[in-house]
Amino acid sequence: MTVVGNGGEITFRRATGVDTAEVLSVLDEAAEWLTARGVSQWPPRFDPGWVTGAITRGETWLVDLAGEAVGTVTLDWADPLWDDLAGKAGYVHRLAVRRRAAGVGVVALSWARDTAWQHGADALRLDCVRENERLRSYYEAYGFAHRGDRPVGGAPGQRQDDGPVTWVSRYELTPAPGRP
Repeated sequence: MTVVGNGGEITFRRATGVDTAEVLSVLDEAAEWLTARGVSQWPPRFDPGWVTGAITRGETWLVDLAGEAVGTVTLDWADPLWDDLAGKAGYVHRLAVRRRAAGVGVVALSWARDTAWQHGADALRLDCVRENERLRSYYEAYGFAHRGDRPVGGAPGQRQDDGPVTWVSRYELTPAPGRP
């Protein structure tokens, strides 16, 4: 998919194994920026094992601006964190944008929303660390509704059955009434 934005042409391309280092570079840059601001959304560095499965399954995308990878987003179709809610949904994970491309995040959210609707989803869902008020406000301004907080195991950004507990806030976007 190609979108024309303020900075030029924005293209979404499915990441493959050869793109793993680029995906990690975008995530690590975003994580470093968050950590420098005292936000514990993600670890300072991502373990490659956290992304390789989604890349192999074809769920991770790179966002290119004028031919340069400036963002990444993972869109999949299941998340056990949401097992208590029914309906077909798309789930956004690891959405990150390089600082020099600030503003591309909203384009990535719109792409994820449109892709979910094209796949017949009833909702687009995501989560973030509960204490990240700025990100929570960003999602709410986009139209996401808060759907409760849940504990997850492992380091921030990781999902495990054990390890430290992180509370995350869940957000859901549903189609506008009358959407075909």
